[in-house]
Amino acid sequence: MTDPEIPPLHDDLIFHGPLSESRADQLVRSLGPLAGRHVVDLGCGWAEFLLRAVATDPTATGHGVDLDQAAIEHGRAAASARGLGTRVTLEVGDAGAWSGSADILIVNGASQVFGGEPTRHTVNALEAGKRLLRPGGRLLLGEGFWEREPSAENLRRMPITREEYRSMADLVDLTTEHGYRPLWISQASLDEWDTFQSQHALGWEKWLSTHQGHPAFDEVKAKADTHRSFWLHGWRTVLGMAYLTLALA
Repeated sequence: MTDPEIPPLHDDLIFHGPLSESRADQLVRSLGPLAGRHVVDLGCGWAEFLLRAVATDPTATGHGVDLDQAAIEHGRAAASARGLGTRVTLEVGDAGAWSGSADILIVNGASQVFGGEPTRHTVNALEAGKRLLRPGGRLLLGEGFWEREPSAENLRRMPITREEYRSMADLVDLTTEHGYRPLWISQASLDEWDTFQSQHALGWEKWLSTHQGHPAFDEVKAKADTHRSFWLHGWRTVLGMAYLTLALA
């Protein structure tokens, strides 16, 4: 059975990740002056962060790539509504195969777009930055890390292996080993995580509340319950999200 029509995530979320508006503003500032800079967001979703970054300077331009056509269409409508339609282009496509160049590269919770084994995703994103960034470029990397060592029970209750992530210190060390210098280091708060997870699940819950008796009701309910179990019994207070602004050394 195919999934029923569920409201898109952007109906209830601002950013597709544990990111508050105040932290997003700080991350944009961490990128430095954007005058004349070309900002590229790979795995951009509906490109909310990209739009906010480009909006800070009238000479900045942006480009985003994502496989989700509905998200890209939503982002295009937002860009047009904010007067950014001539400065931001959004493309439906394979973000990991994009081969242009950028002054600022954003890979926020999307290192998987570069493919390969999950244990290589972060390294692949760092290597992509070195290929795609112009001299003096910066990479904004949003990446998971173990906020505390996951127990065997945590790992049993979430679809993530221990080897996929590392500690914050090891994550930052990895970036320096690959030729970057960290300019800004922060992490999502528990409140940002809880807000994101609650808003993420809201589309399912709204659909369930109005579709009793629908042939797909049990399927959607199981999906929502499984995701909530992953969150509450698996990664809550265990898996962190790091936001790293990195300069090529």
